Amino acid sequence: MIFQERLNRHHDELRWLYMELYGNDAMFAELCDQMYAYYKARKQKLHNRDAKRIKEAEWFKKKDMLGMMLYIDNFAGNLQGVQTKLDYLKECNVNCIHLMPFLDSPEGRSDGGYAVADFRKVKPELGTMEDLAKLTDACHAKDMNVCMDFVMNHTSEDHEWAKRARNGEGEYMSRYFFYENDEIPKQYEETVPQVFPTTAPGNFTYLPDLNHYVLTTFYPYQWDLNYKNPRVFNEMMYNFLFLANQGIDVIRIDAVPYIWKELGTPSRNLPQVHTIVRMMRMIGEIVCPSVILLGEVVMEPEKVVPYFGTVEKPECHLLYNVTTMATTWHTVATQDIRLLKKQMDIVNELPKEYLFLNYLRCHDDIGWGLDFETLKDYGMEEIAHKRFLNDFFTGKTQGSVSRGELYNDDPVTMDARFCGTTASMCGIETALKEDNAEKLEEAVRMDVMLHAYMLVQSGIPMLYSGDEIAQLNDNHYKENPQKAEDSRYIHRGAFLWENAKKRKEKYSVEEIVFDSLAKLEKIRRNETVFDAKADVYTYDVKENKILGILREDENTRFIALFNFGNEPRTAWMQEEGEFEDLFTGKKIELKDVELAAHGFVWAVRRK
Repeated sequence: MIFQERLNRHHDELRWLYMELYGNDAMFAELCDQMYAYYKARKQKLHNRDAKRIKEAEWFKKKDMLGMMLYIDNFAGNLQGVQTKLDYLKECNVNCIHLMPFLDSPEGRSDGGYAVADFRKVKPELGTMEDLAKLTDACHAKDMNVCMDFVMNHTSEDHEWAKRARNGEGEYMSRYFFYENDEIPKQYEETVPQVFPTTAPGNFTYLPDLNHYVLTTFYPYQWDLNYKNPRVFNEMMYNFLFLANQGIDVIRIDAVPYIWKELGTPSRNLPQVHTIVRMMRMIGEIVCPSVILLGEVVMEPEKVVPYFGTVEKPECHLLYNVTTMATTWHTVATQDIRLLKKQMDIVNELPKEYLFLNYLRCHDDIGWGLDFETLKDYGMEEIAHKRFLNDFFTGKTQGSVSRGELYNDDPVTMDARFCGTTASMCGIETALKEDNAEKLEEAVRMDVMLHAYMLVQSGIPMLYSGDEIAQLNDNHYKENPQKAEDSRYIHRGAFLWENAKKRKEKYSVEEIVFDSLAKLEKIRRNETVFDAKADVYTYDVKENKILGILREDENTRFIALFNFGNEPRTAWMQEEGEFEDLFTGKKIELKDVELAAHGFVWAVRRK
């Protein structure tokens, strides 16, 4: 039997890890029984998909992979609406759609959907689980994958468990972290950093009706789950399998590093977290092996990489390339590629089995988690530099064309994060408001250049919905009392379908950006040098404003050059032979190449 074979393959390790954490035979036996139940409940189409992808184990590493993050309501109203827009997504060359949080969550206390009240119910205004299953089925028919968020660290205070805990039921209180007084919470605060020191200070919330403190790492209405309780782990795994059985292909594990808490530690990245993720990986391989895990680890690089596990005992299939994303925007502001080059060198040296998801913007803010030790060597001190970056991207710096808003601006530490769309950060919004054709041309050039740079990186490129048509910041959130305090909604505006129509209008901003991205995506899809197995290096062109990237396989030498400077610069180089610029189709020599401000070259020489 297929299930038994898969279980036998992983049983000993899974049992050993489970018993190491929980020492509970009965709960492990229940887990195995339920895994079989979810296997049996899986539709035949999904069993067929599992069998196919076991044969093509590296399907997600193919160079034609392109994702897009989108909010269901903003994009198309509801799940049925998204289904009607699949042809548009195909036109965007997208074959993996990341549906932003859509599970039931309380209005006004949802944290953008990350405070889940019911893991088995879609927000009524977005549809039903049946609608979700129909959408995934329609996507699969068009060779598209579907990704969703799985919020493991916490539940909404409106979740059934939380409600029963609030009523004083001991079994449910044990699924969270409750304390009768502030003695332990105070000890906890000594070693655990705050996530939102401005909007949600501290890590605990006092509940006067229960006369208890409860652990709330993120917001007071998000109660942290206690994974020391095997009932929590088991039930969350059942939720994971239930959602996988709706046809989901990629499960994004939200806030992975926070899952396990231990007094006297930062409660981040503890060994038990890796045990849980490893078990989750095996459970998936037993029940639904076509499903892959995407870990959200917003940490410095040395803490991110361990979440891949090892080649022998893997954990996440994919991880976000968070540090490179933040460093990219630092590079835009400073016009200095040195840190970015160093960052990319680190990533390029990792085993090719490790796959990152690359992006310019996403639903969240940008936190300046940069390598400040290295920046110090460049004369950039942490506090002053963060202030410079935030001033630059909010348009306060002289000459800056970027427009955005700060998030969690802390007047004490002078720290803050940043929000805005790619187009507005590149200056398209400013140029349009000023009706300045020259500024607009350069801003569009920067936007396209940054996407070209993202598409050159190894891994899966991920667009943020609206970026393909250069959608600008949306300030309407300020008119909504439930959103007004959260500046992240500036880049979570409704998708403008009227603007999308302009992608067919010659010389419009929408047409230039859409067609440029489509062209670049097609090149990436067709050229063998973009394969995950290709060798990738940075290429030193003796100019700190120009980033050079070399990709090479047995047939092709590909060199990409990106000018992060706001004036023309020369890439000092002497490459032999004739190259073709894949983007323009022109034959060129790569000898001391001059690039326009924010210009780029994708050059190839066939061997």
